[in-house]
Amino acid sequence: IKAGQTVAFVGESGAGKTSVVNLLLGLFPPTEGRILIDGKNIVEIDVASWRQRIGVVEQDSFLLNATIKDNIVFVNTSATMEQIRSASEQAYATEFIESFEDGYEAMVGDRGHKLSGGQKQRIALARALVRNPELLVLDEATSALDSISEQLVQRALEALHHHRTMLIIAHRLSTIRNADMIIVLDKGKIIEQGPPAELLNQDGYFRRLWEMQTGKKH
Repeated sequence: IKAGQTVAFVGESGAGKTSVVNLLLGLFPPTEGRILIDGKNIVEIDVASWRQRIGVVEQDSFLLNATIKDNIVFVNTSATMEQIRSASEQAYATEFIESFEDGYEAMVGDRGHKLSGGQKQRIALARALVRNPELLVLDEATSALDSISEQLVQRALEALHHHRTMLIIAHRLSTIRNADMIIVLDKGKIIEQGPPAELLNQDGYFRRLWEMQTGKKH
């Protein structure tokens, strides 16, 4: 994966998509082969410092029963207000945050129950971005959102395209239509890989999945 690329992993549940992320985060070591970070074997670098270079947004992002500001700076407590606003703008969260009477000091409630699903995910994206990560990982980050919320998160990702290295795990293919590379997994193995347009021109798994989700023949 080259710097600035957006690479998406797709496949059925259990295909190995999340395992790829866990290996990349150093949560467990590979049993064979190597994972190279800037040419260095991941087992030879400080995993804690490597994780500091990564921002992760998951399907069910956990929010503290605290202010919006507190939830954004949770991973970077030294962040300035300027950095917080910048991360919020990149996550397309500024508009709804500033619509609250207390703005960034508004309480989100237990697990963020005062916010909509789309608002919670954009706060989670701002939290990932405020640490200025080299690699942004989105693990089914839009799968539980309605179409309007998904479009807002998608707009944020499109703005980040080529400015961040992004690894996206997605079941909903609409979120990865602008990826530079698609990697299709099945039972832990890569069965297809290439740009979206190239895979759509092949009579393979990705094309069948696309047609099933969109209802359109390619």
